Amino acid sequence: MITAGSNVWQAAHGRSLKLDGRGRIMAIVNATPDSFSDGGRFLAVDEAFSHALTCVEEGADIIDIGGESTRPGAAEVTEAQEQDRVLPVIERLRRESEVLISVDTYRASTARLAIEAGAHIVNDVFGLQKDAEMAGVIAAARAGVCIMHTGRDRQKRADVIEDQFEFLNRSLEIAEDAGVARDAVVLDPGFGFAKDEDENVELMVRFGELAAFGLPVLAGTSRKRFIGSLTGRDAAPERDIGTAATTAILRLSGASIFRVHNVTATRDALAIADAVLAKAPAKADA
Repeated sequence: MITAGSNVWQAAHGRSLKLDGRGRIMAIVNATPDSFSDGGRFLAVDEAFSHALTCVEEGADIIDIGGESTRPGAAEVTEAQEQDRVLPVIERLRRESEVLISVDTYRASTARLAIEAGAHIVNDVFGLQKDAEMAGVIAAARAGVCIMHTGRDRQKRADVIEDQFEFLNRSLEIAEDAGVARDAVVLDPGFGFAKDEDENVELMVRFGELAAFGLPVLAGTSRKRFIGSLTGRDAAPERDIGTAATTAILRLSGASIFRVHNVTATRDALAIADAVLAKAPAKADA
């Protein structure tokens, strides 16, 4: 099993991100027509690029660009469609900014082209277990990788944490066998991915148990359905306050990176949580 590395997330093209001292923000840019939160708003390259720059100005450390919606029931797109959506945005961001770029894909072909276009990180919602070539592409490019847990298309264990370890340990074996460096890996417990409200809340309660992996953990609760259910907010953009609450809770529980739609609200929530952690430094980035 991959064990703990440094507090620096290593990424492609010689880039890296320090993960000590304060929570980091990964901003979501959906170059899709059907995302649950902002479908269609950033499908055009100019709109996606402009939104990405706004997120950077607001405090995002990473821009995560996706070309296929991962919401339940979303239509699957072809490799060519996905690549047509994300590659021009990545190329332009690489040319005109210094921000770290992540590509949200489970396809090795898209990951390879995205890294060639300038992406530094691959965010795989199937945890390297959907496309057998994905781990090799990441290793060859020395890219960073976010390995996400999912309950989709598989039989889950009844205990949410046991299921995390069963799935993610398999993903980590795949990464290690392919030669992915341990300091290139960040884990994501996959809030909302084939998890009901009770499972999501229990995962928040027991989030600290994920520290046993010895790796940085990313939290992606932004505007998820369970937040809407808990707060009574039906419209996804109305869930940002609830999202900020989960951000503070999960930062205090050990999360290092937060994948979100609303950068400003997340930045403020992290300012409070990081101030608390500064008074108890032994718990920061546990």
